[in-house]
Amino acid sequence: MAKRVVLAYSGGLDTSVAVRWMIQEWGVEVVCVLVDVGQDVDSSESFDDIKARALAAGALDCVIVDAKREMAEEFCAKAIAANARYEGKYPLVSALSRPVIVRHLVDQARKFNAQAVAHGCTGKGNDQVRFEVGTHALAPELEVLAPARNWGMTRADSVDFAQKWEIPIKATKEKIYSIDENLWGRAIECGAIEDPWAAPPEEPYTLTRVTNFEPVELIVHFNEGVPTGLDGVSMDLAELIATLNVLAGSTGYGRLDMVENRRVGIKSREVYECPAALALIAAHSELEDMVLERDVAHEKTRLETRWAELVYDGMWFSPLKEALDAFMADTQRHVTGDVRLRFEAPGLLRVVGRRSPKALYDYGLATYDAADTFRHADAEGYVHIYGLGVKTWATRQGAKNATPPTS
Repeated sequence: MAKRVVLAYSGGLDTSVAVRWMIQEWGVEVVCVLVDVGQDVDSSESFDDIKARALAAGALDCVIVDAKREMAEEFCAKAIAANARYEGKYPLVSALSRPVIVRHLVDQARKFNAQAVAHGCTGKGNDQVRFEVGTHALAPELEVLAPARNWGMTRADSVDFAQKWEIPIKATKEKIYSIDENLWGRAIECGAIEDPWAAPPEEPYTLTRVTNFEPVELIVHFNEGVPTGLDGVSMDLAELIATLNVLAGSTGYGRLDMVENRRVGIKSREVYECPAALALIAAHSELEDMVLERDVAHEKTRLETRWAELVYDGMWFSPLKEALDAFMADTQRHVTGDVRLRFEAPGLLRVVGRRSPKALYDYGLATYDAADTFRHADAEGYVHIYGLGVKTWATRQGAKNATPPTS
């Protein structure tokens, strides 16, 4: 009996070719799984058309899973709680979708009694790590296959292969950009973008194009760290993200241009569009400034960097990531309130207001006017005790920089 393989299927050139190539070269049976994480399907085709392509390539079946709400509520929500931005910039667009896809790959592999799963990633990127490490974390018994690391075909070769086997692809031999898209944003690479000195071309942007700019001001509502609505209108998180992508993106906000450090050791110039992701993280962070105690806030900032690194590196399903999730969740118990955002110039966002019933901000303690309730006399003893160690050190051992240098 032939080995059965479940393939993470996008409907693009590489995964369509992978279906037939694995059948021909490895003698396996292939089941395709297309996980809808909010990617934009070409207006000229539907998911049914993509399924037909998989079957034309030789797949036994093509399962389509709607995972948009799952991604929003289980994955994006945790990224918001962690204010997650890899290297302080990238909000983990592709990295967040991969564990969603892996979860369904493993689920379908068990339903179809498959012995292996497969992906269409090359050997240079991060996604191979995310697919394979994630699969081994959930199903150590499954083999993971990577045909694109084995076949040695160029893009032109792949197009010829598809034509030979009458696979109805839309791709041509000229590929300008590589684009990965989901609910959380778009990742763009290749073409002119590979020159880090060249300005990114306007052509591949879709979420953040500006025609007639008008300032936009809106309020984001949060309940225990989770965005729950915009301007008084309650929404589930998937709907809210999609709505904010349109509202914020229409002002040109949400573009990133960065040279990042891939897990495999390569520096890569990447361009992203993620208006909702960046706006929600900015709003959430500002609300946390109102409600988190100082030491908790400082420690959380330190652990946010580690959380983002783990997710970027494909460790969504790992013990340290789960432990950090527990810490992040505990910090969100009082992150409830509203944040007012103003997109006041193309590409520019300012947080112009924040409020919370759980705020630790106390007007009486903060103000310098007649409403001041702070006991200023208490500060003298506090400052004395706080600086006592330094004063003792200076008295007994002398401060090295006490005397200014002479010119």
